[in-house]
Amino acid sequence: MKITSREIAKMLDHSTLQPFLTLEDVRRGCELALKYDVATVCARPQDMTLVTEMLKGSQVLPCTVIGFPHGSHTMEIKVLEAQQALRDGCRELDMVINIGRMLAGEYDYVEREIRRLADVCHGEGAILKVIIETCYLNDEQKIKACQLSESAGADFVKTSTGYGTAGAKIADVALMRKAVSPAVRVKASGGIRTLDTVLSARAAGAVRCGVSATEAIMLEAVKRESEGTLIMPDTLTEMSGEY
Repeated sequence: MKITSREIAKMLDHSTLQPFLTLEDVRRGCELALKYDVATVCARPQDMTLVTEMLKGSQVLPCTVIGFPHGSHTMEIKVLEAQQALRDGCRELDMVINIGRMLAGEYDYVEREIRRLADVCHGEGAILKVIIETCYLNDEQKIKACQLSESAGADFVKTSTGYGTAGAKIADVALMRKAVSPAVRVKASGGIRTLDTVLSARAAGAVRCGVSATEAIMLEAVKRESEGTLIMPDTLTEMSGEY
């Protein structure tokens, strides 16, 4: 099945999350995102006013992270962080669950936290993606985390921060897609460096991918589209490496 480079671009959340990035790096990231008209720029909370200003008037949305990367902020701080991000113009928020509470089986806490963030986001017309950090969970826990996310009102479930012990796995993307209803979308992140892994993630059920290798992915997508070879894969390419 053929796919367009435009469809690929709108799968991409361009990441500018690394702690060493300067404001000039973030500006260049926004310029790159605008060049290819991707879905969002996913930036650090401190950068949101800059990102929002640079993306104003475009179809590229400002996105940030909450409780990132470990998920161990208090619930109240995550709520405050989300509220500030929304005031700064953010339209999509990617929150990290409290991983320790999830592993301990404290599902009421995990669901309550997600619901509070979802309510904050939806009250401002924004969407919430829930990072379950698959590298720390077994399959049963991954399924449960996805179910809790849907029950709490999340718009997306997301594989990874990219700062754990491993990134996204194709098997996890497929598992998560099956764990939630069509009302909840799936985002893959962590180790997605090539067009082939984006296509594999899409084939497994993801509609978004968090990437920093945006330009390399898009150059390859445009090239293959011009050659008539931009098609969905028959076999899936595994993702590896860091975000």
